[in-house]
Amino acid sequence: MATPEFIRRLRAGVGRQLLFLPGVTAVVLDDADRVLLGRRADNGLWSVIGGIPEPGEQPADAVVREVHEETAVHAVPERLVLVQTLAPVRYPNGDVCQFVDMTFRCRAVGGEARVNDEESLEVGWFAPDALPPMEEFALTRIERAREDDGTTWFETTTDVRSMGV
Repeated sequence: MATPEFIRRLRAGVGRQLLFLPGVTAVVLDDADRVLLGRRADNGLWSVIGGIPEPGEQPADAVVREVHEETAVHAVPERLVLVQTLAPVRYPNGDVCQFVDMTFRCRAVGGEARVNDEESLEVGWFAPDALPPMEEFALTRIERAREDDGTTWFETTTDVRSMGV
């Protein structure tokens, strides 16, 4: 994933210490219920599309931008699928980030899927029963996005039942 300019400037001031950042992920479906995936240039694995919102950018706008930047597909968000704080990631250069991921189910509304930037090696549509090998991160998001109950999943370490809720 290319490092946005605002993060390069931030790193110049804070060094390698942990940054807590927003992240967005898109599970893009077409009219045949196929899932749009990109094979990442950084690790060679297939995954859902994602990135980091720019300062002041709404997460739903960021997910639309990321999908188009990486795949040339135009998409519209349909609903928020999940919100989850991920484990910290240490990059080869020593930077440490922890992301709070907001995953959106999106519908493709135009464009032809293709590699549209340097972050992907391949881009393609896959039937849910014919997905390539992927990390649990992507599989979980696809599974939850395909659920039609309209709920947003979130993780909690607090037992809200004990709070009288």
